[in-house]
Amino acid sequence: MRVGFIGLGSQGAPMARRIVEGGYPLTLWARRAASVEPFADTAATVAASPQDLAANSDLVCLCVVGDADVLEVATGEGGVLSGLQPGGIIAVHATVHPDTCRQLAEQAAAQGVAVIDAPVSGGGPAAEEGKLLVMVGGEDAVVDKVRPVFATYADPIVHLGDVGSGQVTKLLNNLLFTANIATAKTALDLGAALGITPENLSEVITRGSANSFALGSVARFGGSLDILKQVAAGLLHKDVSLIAGIADKAGAQPGAVLDAADAALRLMDNPR
Repeated sequence: MRVGFIGLGSQGAPMARRIVEGGYPLTLWARRAASVEPFADTAATVAASPQDLAANSDLVCLCVVGDADVLEVATGEGGVLSGLQPGGIIAVHATVHPDTCRQLAEQAAAQGVAVIDAPVSGGGPAAEEGKLLVMVGGEDAVVDKVRPVFATYADPIVHLGDVGSGQVTKLLNNLLFTANIATAKTALDLGAALGITPENLSEVITRGSANSFALGSVARFGGSLDILKQVAAGLLHKDVSLIAGIADKAGAQPGAVLDAADAALRLMDNPR
């Protein structure tokens, strides 16, 4: 399978490297030449446009930032859909609204192209180790075709249902992570007020039944949210807002998890 990859950021770049090192013919495209320079020591080729990349690919992976980026790269002038042949596949690794993936899938189907949503979790280090978590939504046959490629950088690969289900799952994961930031931060603060330092309390909790990834993230910075505010607040605000809107449209009541997530966003000075 010939693979095209767009979105060579801190997570996408190691994913792309695992693909080419896994023996798959890989074509890259990036807005900035600097993004493809680290691949000079690989067999990857560089395309002049998303259209040219797609013309030389059976599977195109999009690891860009947001909804507008996905649609621009896929459906804009000179985009992926203008070059991908019938039978081709687009995998959306970005975390976006599930309706964006469904809209793209409907448009792509008209020219015989399949779309799956495949958001990931774990970051660059997990990609380098081949241990990303991939949450996939799409038709069984299409998912089966791309599994060997995904397996170069991911384990596990979880197929959750139709197109959009991967995005809903990723947003729920990020909603709970955000909520856990609030409970972790306030628990550490309460401990400090009661005479237990954040360092000592986190050492105990990270080895006990109340442990969470969020607690480890907060504890790593001495109980401060300053670093998380810089690197994650904007993205978490986006994801919490997306899943809250999806729940509201569906008439579902999120309950305490959304309340806690909103509390975390306020603690990070980025209220919804």
